[in-house]
Amino acid sequence: MSAKENKALIRRYFEAIDLPNATPDILDEYLDPDIVAHDPVPGFTGDLGGLKKLFTMFQTSTPGYHTVDDLVAEGDKVAGRITGYGTHEGELLGIPRTGKEIRMSGLVIWRIKKGKIVETWVQNDTMSLLQQLGVLPPLGPEGRSRGTPNVNPTQG
Repeated sequence: MSAKENKALIRRYFEAIDLPNATPDILDEYLDPDIVAHDPVPGFTGDLGGLKKLFTMFQTSTPGYHTVDDLVAEGDKVAGRITGYGTHEGELLGIPRTGKEIRMSGLVIWRIKKGKIVETWVQNDTMSLLQQLGVLPPLGPEGRSRGTPNVNPTQG
């Protein structure tokens, strides 16, 4: 597949998983049965079964949608900046429902073979998500968590 076709596949993937009636089986259309997610979310495996469970968790705990903010493709790989938007409607990674609107950005690299995603590498802004949910304190103006003492590492 060409770089253009690979980018189109990723766009279709996000359109499909964002449909209100999407089920985990939609992943079969886009993910290779032997997919390897190199950075699985803690508590989930990086195989197709684990990704289906992860899909279900996010769909029920934070219904919403994604934007595909940037895509760059070369060879069999596509790199993208993705933003997910939703409402925290159910337990998410052990965090009880807050009802808060959330936004999480991430960087992803997908490797595509024969029209299916066969590998992923994902880096999400989980710290920001945890701050939005009130699990972590927001950062202060100096980039420290509020309430954290100003420690100068050069003083002893």
